[in-house]
Amino acid sequence: MNKIEIKNLYLIFGSEKQKALRMLKEGKSKNEILKTTDCTIAVKDANLDIHEGEFFVIMGLSGSGKSTLLRCINRLIKPTKGQILINGKNITTMSDKELLDMRRHEISMVFQNFGLLPHRSVLSNIAFGLELQGVSKQEREKQAMKSMEIVGLKGYQNQMVGQLSGGMQQRVGLARALANNPEVLLMDEAFSALDPLIRVQMQDEMLTIQSKMKKTIIFITHDLNEAIKLGDRIAIMKDGEIVQVGTSEEILTEPANDYVARFVENVDRSKIITAGSIMITRPAVARLRKEGPEVLIRKMKERDITVLPVIDENDKLIGEITLEDTAILRHKGIKSIQTAVLSEVHSVTEDTKIEDLLPLITKTNSPIYVVNEERELKGLVPLSSIVVEMTGKDKNEINELIQNAIEL
Repeated sequence: MNKIEIKNLYLIFGSEKQKALRMLKEGKSKNEILKTTDCTIAVKDANLDIHEGEFFVIMGLSGSGKSTLLRCINRLIKPTKGQILINGKNITTMSDKELLDMRRHEISMVFQNFGLLPHRSVLSNIAFGLELQGVSKQEREKQAMKSMEIVGLKGYQNQMVGQLSGGMQQRVGLARALANNPEVLLMDEAFSALDPLIRVQMQDEMLTIQSKMKKTIIFITHDLNEAIKLGDRIAIMKDGEIVQVGTSEEILTEPANDYVARFVENVDRSKIITAGSIMITRPAVARLRKEGPEVLIRKMKERDITVLPVIDENDKLIGEITLEDTAILRHKGIKSIQTAVLSEVHSVTEDTKIEDLLPLITKTNSPIYVVNEERELKGLVPLSSIVVEMTGKDKNEINELIQNAIEL
């Protein structure tokens, strides 16, 4: 279910917005439009569907339009054209009163610079939004204490915010956003001002909170590693446009263009790419009670392979059989392959990361088999595919390196 829908959204700064829109439709560049109209294209034809309970990250370099788009989502900035639907309601046409009510009950925002009130205590800062809503002091402090506990601030309620570290202040800002139990949480570069170690702690804290509360979160960052760590899905922006939306794995394995490919080229792929994305699906198999040595030898020779996974009648992996052992069975006139099946094989599930496959390379010359929880065979990962992902070299280069190593 979609919580937020953004449809054909444009934001243009300047006095000749309609002329700038016409020039956009004619295919003119941002620079041409700026020169002719003195208008800046901040967001161009943005389209997004954000699911309920999703941790959605919008990322891009400085000036890409990511923070501007976020401010459109809660109407801190009114878009020039397009729609933003939250729970099916178009906020671009809401009155000031309707917007105020939505911000108080449905959406909260956490800013990069915390936005705290230095003359108030931690508890008073967290309860401030509820105070504006007219909630009684007893009730708002009760809710504030609950959100303090969620973000790890229990015991700090009477401290002045100026006495806290940057990381603790950010927790106060997060607790304040959570205090009125919003359906949607907007976070604009919320951790970018923090020291690296504190930033990692806050990322971990945020994931823990999300696992419990299941909010719809839109998180803005310029840090790809942060986006990959936090996001269920990621949207990458460039010059006001959304150039790709997908999971971190989809973006790494299928970049939409050269810009995205350059953006992700230095990411540690072993921590993101899974067995499921690089496995060979529907591989050739040996069926334990249906196929004998003659059939299997033909299969392996046709495919130029030396080993086959062995499955039972329910497609469950029970082991593997090699070309050499199959040839021995045929030579002896044995029709069943059961005695030659090697049951000790390496198998993983589809969501296993490459970094967890690496130790297996040194323990086997066979593919690594991919199974589900019922141990049904879903595919296999050749060892060369793992090396390709780790080195960036193609399979021909890998095979050449292997051959050279053998000759040495």
